[in-house]
Order: sequence, then structure tokens, then C-alpha cells
Amino acid sequence: MRTVLALMNRNRKLFFRDKGMLFTSMITPVILIVLYATFLANVFRDSFTSAIPDMITISDKLINGTVAAQLTASLLAVSCITVTFCVNLTMVQDKANGTRKDFDVSPVSKRKIYLGYFLSTVVNSLMVNGFAFILCLGYLFKMGWYMNIADVIWVLFDMILLVLFGSTISSIISFPLTTQGQHSAVGTIVSAGYGFICGAYMPISNFGSGLQKVLSYLPSTYATSLIKNHMLHGVFSEMERKQYPNEMVEAIRDTLDCKPVFHGNVVNVNQMIGIMIGSIVLFGVIYFFVASFLEGEDKR
Repeated sequence: MRTVLALMNRNRKLFFRDKGMLFTSMITPVILIVLYATFLANVFRDSFTSAIPDMITISDKLINGTVAAQLTASLLAVSCITVTFCVNLTMVQDKANGTRKDFDVSPVSKRKIYLGYFLSTVVNSLMVNGFAFILCLGYLFKMGWYMNIADVIWVLFDMILLVLFGSTISSIISFPLTTQGQHSAVGTIVSAGYGFICGAYMPISNFGSGLQKVLSYLPSTYATSLIKNHMLHGVFSEMERKQYPNEMVEAIRDTLDCKPVFHGNVVNVNQMIGIMIGSIVLFGVIYFFVASFLEGEDKR
């Protein structure tokens, strides 16, 4: 275990030593929250207000708080995944500059080497996304704060799950890459496409029924819904406190993807957590199988 921790610290320090990569990782959440607030806020507001009957009046603070909570949840859902691809560059760099050749002739098993890459990706991603979370909390406080301490803790738990999920996926995808150009291309594709398939840029409820059924098989759908449920919990509690019609509140939950459906059955929060944990374990096993056997584990 000491060897794995040493490898993890080595990869973590390399990430912080590369000022360009560190700056890019840290500035990405800032750019995302500005873009989301600028271009997506109105889309989210229209989607939210469309579920409100004309005879019911909701305060601007509650509307702004709902939109801000949905926006920040969507941002974190994307950031927790895409940042892992950025910070996982060390694995590819070691192959590109020949460092892996030194590791391969050392008395260290490939399993430990790849576990070190994985753990450093998780730690670095949590740090970057922790910074993003602080920005999101500041934005929520400005627009409309309805969260309590339990909600904040649950969102942190969700972020850990999403980072672990993203780290397993990025590790599997980055494993066969041998140049930084390949890694940059993959990162660009993931950054551009993931937000759509996970329902961050636009609620999945707005998609066609066929696409909704397809996306219901993807863990990313439940990852985004999970963090939305905890981020919006205070908002829905406030609506219930003000005794808004239950039909309206449920319609808003459906519109905001807080109640995803799989084969006609609503997936609850506990089931979403189970799906995420199961996905992390599955992809983690695949990654370490690939790392240990397809590259020829030497049993050291």
C-alpha cells in the first residue's frame, strides 16, 4: 500500500507542477458557471415556469433559487465527470515521454501503477470540484438559498460518487491512449457531448420518448438526477411549506428530471445511489482487469 500511496503522491504532484494543466482545470468550473448563468438560466427558467399554472404566483426569489439550484446541479454533474479526463493526463504523459518504460522494468506491479493513477485522478478531481462547489454555493446564496446542512452534505456525497464514476470511465478510456493529442481529442469529445446525454444542458424530459428510453439505460442519467434531487430538496420543501398544489410540485419534479423513469417505474434516490455504486464497481473491475491482464500482469 505504501508503494501505491507513493505513486499517487507522485502523480498528484505532477498535476500541480504543470501550471498550465492546473490552471485549465481550475478555470473550467468558473467558465462553466458563467456560461450556464448566461445562456442556460433562461432555458431553465422557461422550463420551470411552464409547469406553473397561471392562477398561482411564485415569488421571484423562489424562481431564481430553483433555477440556480438546477443550474449548479447540472454544472457539478458535468464538471465531476469532465474534470477527471483533464487530470488523468499523467497516465498518457508517462507513455508519451517514455516514463512508463522505467516503471515497467522496476519491481512494481502494473496493478499498483494503475491504482496510483486512479487514486491521484480521484484526489485531484475532488480538489478541483470542491473549488467548483464553493463557487456554486456562492451563486446559490446570491440567487436564492434554500439548502440546509444535510442537503450540502448529501451533495458532497453525490460529488464523491460522480468523481469516482468519472475516474473509472476516464481511466478505461485513457488506458489505450499514447499521445497527448489523442487525450485532448477524447477530452474535447467528452466535454462537448456528456452534458447532453446526462441531461445537464437540457432536461431529459424535453427529449423524445425514444431517446428518453435509451438514456434511461445510462448511469449518467441517474447521476445527474441524484445531485439535482439533493440540490433542489430545499426548494421543494419551501414549495410544500407554502402549500402549493401537490400536482404542481410533482409536475416540476418531473420537468426537472428529479423523478427518472425506467420501464415505467420511477427510480427513487436510494435506487440512484445503488446504480451509481454498482456502476463504479463494474467500471472499476473492468479498468483493473484491463490494466492487470491485457497489459500482461507480471504477478510482482
